[in-house]
Amino acid sequence: MLELKVQPAPLQVSSERIEILGDALRDEVNLAVWQRQLPEHLAAFASSLLAQGEPLAESLSIELADPDADPDLHGLLSGYSDLPGQAAFLADVAWLLRAYACLLDARRIGLRLRALDGAMCPRFHVDHVPLRLITSYAGPGSQWLGEGNLSRQLLGGAQALPRDGALVEQIDCGHVALVKGERWVGNEGRGLIHRSPALPAGERRLLLTLDWLA
Repeated sequence: MLELKVQPAPLQVSSERIEILGDALRDEVNLAVWQRQLPEHLAAFASSLLAQGEPLAESLSIELADPDADPDLHGLLSGYSDLPGQAAFLADVAWLLRAYACLLDARRIGLRLRALDGAMCPRFHVDHVPLRLITSYAGPGSQWLGEGNLSRQLLGGAQALPRDGALVEQIDCGHVALVKGERWVGNEGRGLIHRSPALPAGERRLLLTLDWLA
C-alpha cells in the first residue's frame, strides 16, 4: 500500500538581516520578510512624492544581460526629477532589483510603482506568480494570514475573512517581503494568503512590486 506523504504547513520567516530573503527559496517557506528600517531620506522622498497629490502608476519590463548588471530604470519617475531625493530613491529601487535578480538568477523583471489611495486588492487572495517582491515606501504594508487561518476555498470572495481579526498579520512600511505564489514549482495550493491594507482617510501608500518574468 502506498503511503501518502503529508506536506507540513508553509512557514513564514522574518529577520532584521537581509540574508533572510534567501529563505524564500526553501520549499517550506512561502513568505520571507527583511525587516529593514527605511532610511529617513527615502521616507522623506516618498512622503514628498505622495504630497504632490497626483496619480502614479508606472511600470517597466527590465531586461538584464546578467543578474549583476545595472538595471535600466530610464523613464521611472522622470516627471519628478526636480524633487529632492529622486536620484537616491531610484538608486534604492535599482539596488533592490539587483538583489532580487541575483537571488533568482532572473533575466527579465517586471517593475510596478504605484501611489494608492485605497486598498488595491482588499480581499484575501493568493498571487498566481512564482515569487513577488513587495515593499511599501510610505503607508501601511500588506496583510497576511498563517496557514489554516482561512479556508482557501473562500479566497477572493466577500466571505474570505479569518474567524478572528487578531489572526491578521501585517508587514511594516519599509520592510521588504518575498511572497511566494501559486506558480512557484512545488508551491501549488500553498501560495501566501494576503491582501492590501485599508488606508485611513487622506492617507496614501507608495508601493513597489517586482515580478520574475524570465
